[in-house]
Amino acid sequence: MKITAAITGVGSYVPDYVLTNQELEKMVDTTDEWITTRTGIKERRILKGENQGTSVMGIKAVQQLLDKTGTRAEDIDLLICATTTGDMVFPATGNIISHGVGAINAFSYDVQAACSGFLFSLATGAQFIQSGMYKKVIVVGADKMSSIVDYTDRSNCIIFGDGAGAVLLEPNTDGYGILDQVLRTDGKGENYLFQKAGGSRRPPSIETVTNKEHFIYQEGATVFKFAVTNMADVAAQVMERNNLTKEDVAWLVPHQANKRIIDATANRMGVGPEKVMLNIHRYGNTTNATIPLCLSDYEQQLHKGDNLVLAAFGGGFTWGSIYLKWAYDPKPDPQQA
Repeated sequence: MKITAAITGVGSYVPDYVLTNQELEKMVDTTDEWITTRTGIKERRILKGENQGTSVMGIKAVQQLLDKTGTRAEDIDLLICATTTGDMVFPATGNIISHGVGAINAFSYDVQAACSGFLFSLATGAQFIQSGMYKKVIVVGADKMSSIVDYTDRSNCIIFGDGAGAVLLEPNTDGYGILDQVLRTDGKGENYLFQKAGGSRRPPSIETVTNKEHFIYQEGATVFKFAVTNMADVAAQVMERNNLTKEDVAWLVPHQANKRIIDATANRMGVGPEKVMLNIHRYGNTTNATIPLCLSDYEQQLHKGDNLVLAAFGGGFTWGSIYLKWAYDPKPDPQQA
């Protein structure tokens, strides 16, 4: 029997502090109307406190996942963390998360592919399941984007937020789980969306700090153009490869970068807004956490057999789409009981 990798549970975490558009109006020359019209964002979460890194959120998301699924941490074989804002250059943030939740038998590592990292990690984790090598793989998407945002730059500070999401992958032989993927990269995007300093090319120095080279830089118009075209293309391609019509797709799960990019992808697929997972208005762009946060927020609306198309685009450039068939019906939400 063919083994597929099915998502059997989701977990998430966002910090308590809410940074609203109204608060940003007091920090930079912008307005709530301008932000909402161009991005669809109303608020974003920010991780506050000293010595609080991405791993703090990843640990909370994974712990929730373990609790919800009744999974023992010591039974996890592998943990992959997709992040652009690791706690430090090394060790891997995935290692810190594994230690934090007590996954003592898991090996772990990080994947860095900007906003597409969660999809790339999900595809990678699926291979370990499909090969029969492992039974329980956790994929975490987590980023503390506030740590690399210049809050005097109105073009970037309105977009990003902090958060984490995690999924559990397990073997399935009934046709559920990850069924296809289209993943792409193109290095010509290097100079359009990147962090100028902090790596081996330009190590930290007084000059790089003074010049604000450790913050996000992007050429917005170029990034927007590439994102709209490529994210929509791969989502449509994965539908065509699997003979999926717009009626067959239960949900589009798009990276939450910009409401206009999401709308363009949905239009290309022919999918109506009622089938598009959307939480950008609440969290902004949390980079690697956007897709798992969507799955967590919409978990109660998902049903066994639903066809989901995941799509993302990120700096580098990176982009991709995954087609999966949802593997379980929602369990009662204790918070709504």
